[in-house]
Amino acid sequence: MDTESASDLAEGAAVEAVAGAVKAVGRRVPAGAREIAIVAVLLLAYKLGRLISADETARAFSNAQAVLSLEHVLRLPREAWTQSVAYDVPSLVDLANRYYAYVHFPAATLMLLVLWFRARHHYAWVRRVMALLTLTALVLHVVLPLAPPRMMPGFIDTAAASDESVYSGVGGMLANQYAAMPSLHVGWALVVAAAVVVSLRSRWRWLAVLHPAVTVAVVVVTANHYWLDAIVAGALFVISLTLVGPRGALVPRRAYAVAA
Repeated sequence: MDTESASDLAEGAAVEAVAGAVKAVGRRVPAGAREIAIVAVLLLAYKLGRLISADETARAFSNAQAVLSLEHVLRLPREAWTQSVAYDVPSLVDLANRYYAYVHFPAATLMLLVLWFRARHHYAWVRRVMALLTLTALVLHVVLPLAPPRMMPGFIDTAAASDESVYSGVGGMLANQYAAMPSLHVGWALVVAAAVVVSLRSRWRWLAVLHPAVTVAVVVVTANHYWLDAIVAGALFVISLTLVGPRGALVPRRAYAVAA
């Protein structure tokens, strides 16, 4: 084969590769729009939950007292004691505030984007698990309004104390202040860890389990959640994974072949 023929073949292959990439992007745009719509629906549901729970102040604080009493019966560590231990290391509290504010949503978003573009066969089940967990949590937020520890006597709102609260200003207007049970911070952290462990093959992937572990400590130290909020989030994660995970009970068998 002469040089000119080889050059023509190379150019043809390059054109085909570019055309294939353009077609792939074209196929993903409608699907991407659908995923954005799903996220928009979840955010709308969260906003609706805030409006419904706005007048549930008395019940939210009553439920908080009940949760603290139940934790005492279960002999769980006292959140106020955990805060006092952390407060001996101010830099640790500052780090917890930043982790709570800046890691939760970006970590979940980055995980979904990476799966969407690099591991689509895992993306579907991860999105299903996250959506079911989130919708179930939103229902519980409405059915069981719960004031977080930072609103209760004997606790410190660490973020507000350092002027770093995500619930001040516009954040406070958009957030459901009585959505402590369960903790979506913990729930989403578990989904992120599961996605990383399942989708990667490197032995370093197991470091991802530190994310939910750290998140549990962070939400308690910052007085945004009770221990039981994290436990319930963990239970919802397991239930969601069992129902709509890679081999979920509610997943059609034909979906297994697609994911394989």
